[in-house]
Amino acid sequence: MTFVGRFVLAGCAACGWAPIALAQTVGLAEQVGKWRLFTDLATPRKICFLASQPTERQPKGLSRGPVYFYVSAWPKDGVKAEVSVKLGYRVRKGAEPVLTIGGERFALFADGERAYIGDPTRELKAVEAMKKGSQMIVQATNERGAVTTDFYSLVGLAQALQKLAASCP
Repeated sequence: MTFVGRFVLAGCAACGWAPIALAQTVGLAEQVGKWRLFTDLATPRKICFLASQPTERQPKGLSRGPVYFYVSAWPKDGVKAEVSVKLGYRVRKGAEPVLTIGGERFALFADGERAYIGDPTRELKAVEAMKKGSQMIVQATNERGAVTTDFYSLVGLAQALQKLAASCP
């Protein structure tokens, strides 16, 4: 399965609009703080991921699709903590979404309405910062030029990451 295909599978399941076939293979394992752990029901597991929605979205009232932040594991591919975000709109060409945790900023690259950290070393640093932080912020610009700011709680994330690692070794 391709990277984008895997992300779509994760996004579909977390958003609650998964096709029946996907709903039968990925299920909610538990919730820790604001983070939900989803696991593949197959043995061995092919995917596990954490998903969270923003605690606050700005500007208020801007029409958007579902918004989720993910940390995914793909055991077969050796991926333990892949960071991505579904913004709920297509990102403006040339605009670079940014993830901020504490005082540290992480540049994201956009692919349609999703954004990722392109550098694996920076991705690991982001996950470490997320474990220690209490809040993170994602800022991006939609195709019409509106800048959005999404706030996510990191409470419970360190424990949820431990459960992710245990669920998808």
